Amino acid sequence: MESVFSTSKRKLLLEVAWEVCNQVGGIYTVIRSKVPAMVEKWDDDYVALGPYFPQKAAVEFEPITEPDETEIGQTVRRMRQLGFHIEYGYWLVTGRPRVVLFDVNSISGDRLNQLKGQLWERYELSTINVEDLVNQVIAFGELVRVFITLLAEEHARRVDLVAHFHEWMASTGLPDLRRENVKVATVFTTHATMLGRYLAQNELGFYGKLPFFDWKREAQHYNIEAQATIERLSALQSHVFTTVSDVTARECEVFLGRNPDLILPNGLNIQRFVATHEFQNLHVRYKEKIHEFVMGHFFQSYSFDLEKTLYFFTSGRFEFSNKGYDLTLEALARLNWRMREANMDTTVVMFMVTRQPYHTIDPEVLHSRALLDEIRETSEAIQKQIGEKLFLAAASSNDIALPDLNAFVDEYWRLRLRRTIQSWKTKHLPPFVTHNLVQEDDMTRFIRQANLVNNEYDRVKIVYHPDFIASTNPLFGLDYGQFVRGCHLGIFPSYYEPWGYTPLECVVRGIPTVTSDQSGFGDFIMQIMRDYENRGIYVVNRKTQNFNEAADQLANILFRFVRMSQRDRIAQRNRVESIAEVFDWNNLRSYYDTAHDLALKRKKP
Repeated sequence: MESVFSTSKRKLLLEVAWEVCNQVGGIYTVIRSKVPAMVEKWDDDYVALGPYFPQKAAVEFEPITEPDETEIGQTVRRMRQLGFHIEYGYWLVTGRPRVVLFDVNSISGDRLNQLKGQLWERYELSTINVEDLVNQVIAFGELVRVFITLLAEEHARRVDLVAHFHEWMASTGLPDLRRENVKVATVFTTHATMLGRYLAQNELGFYGKLPFFDWKREAQHYNIEAQATIERLSALQSHVFTTVSDVTARECEVFLGRNPDLILPNGLNIQRFVATHEFQNLHVRYKEKIHEFVMGHFFQSYSFDLEKTLYFFTSGRFEFSNKGYDLTLEALARLNWRMREANMDTTVVMFMVTRQPYHTIDPEVLHSRALLDEIRETSEAIQKQIGEKLFLAAASSNDIALPDLNAFVDEYWRLRLRRTIQSWKTKHLPPFVTHNLVQEDDMTRFIRQANLVNNEYDRVKIVYHPDFIASTNPLFGLDYGQFVRGCHLGIFPSYYEPWGYTPLECVVRGIPTVTSDQSGFGDFIMQIMRDYENRGIYVVNRKTQNFNEAADQLANILFRFVRMSQRDRIAQRNRVESIAEVFDWNNLRSYYDTAHDLALKRKKP
């Protein structure tokens, strides 16, 4: 009788993440883009829980001035009575879900030390000399634990509670919820294991060695024992444990001691255009903006035909080998050689977009762009002057021959144009990095070593932009999504990539993309469709090929791409955009629904 009764109870879903109203990493994209699909299903029974950082919250949080009489409102009031600083309101994103934000400064000093002592006594979780982030996370986890405990005490008889925790930063309170048998069904999702990220970039042949790592020894070696232990405890203590791809599931078994129950692939909130030509028009529009940057950057040294120029890009955090930047540059060096051998007149401009410490944008790069703008203004003034005088001459003259247009230009404008062009042109090679870096890095070293330094005879040009692209950027004047639309191909042959939003962001914008079978996205694509390459998604084999073989495969993919006709590239953009719907959260939410239902079944009544 109990099970029949429990299925008729209302369900309330709490989604707990460090990135709620706090844009700090990739999980922010996961949670934020998923909100509309979750609200569509759960309506007011979906609530997001996150940390309260006033400056971040100011942008996308709207407070509810007086807590309502809902279960959440009542619990917020109780916690405030206990002396905790809690914000309650709406997240100002599509779907406008209710959110509860916890001020991590509500727990500090002796109270924090007491919590750390309990973590050691109960779970042997060492927090000696941890970074401040771990302290904040422990405080946040305790506030979430208190909130869920109070909520369950008052309302679990009438409402089935599900709490879905994302990553170790949200879940330090999860083991105690289970230990104290709080009436809540728990789901824990790891989006990438802490140890996987560290080991993949430091251990040659990481995947081959995977079964033999001792998680504790490696965690101590990289000084991430607290983080790795929290992650492991959360995986072991949750009712349902999930991750984002089969690729990451292999790590979970070794590092977290449990196989995931389910895989929850990531999606986006996809709004497709009704008319297919609209996204093609946007591609042309934003490509023109990239043309402007390229003219300013390269044409002061030498020029090439922009109609025969292709824009490739890669982006992401600076993990040189994990993100496959090393493989990308090696393949580009080989592509450059092949294009020169084939005597091609096509030019490829490759943008390497990532964030690295820099002092300023290179003043020479800014100066060149400013002079180009002056040439444009002068040209437009001359154009206007010629246009007016030509019209007057044509209307008043009996001679039908075209007059000498030079006669229509004032000496002032001629001189100004000549001087500006003179001061703009240079014999120097265009710089391959747009900013003054604090220090040389793996990217600049590899570019020099491969001699991809923007020689005039090179068919492949490199622009390393060590900052993320935003509309406030003086070099491009585009936001990241617009920049992606203006390019022709995104290249992401990652060695370590639990999911991989960057290739997915290309797909939904109708831009062909390269991924790898070691990325969650690439692995998922290979599982769900056969003709992915025909659809404009290229998958580099990094599981069984060594670096040299993978570089060759990528160079072949790129060489085939640059030889495609414009008609074929347009057709491919249409095909790649048409599969975007597969990754709409409205279709992928069902994976989450399954996880929440399974957690409720496993929770003892």
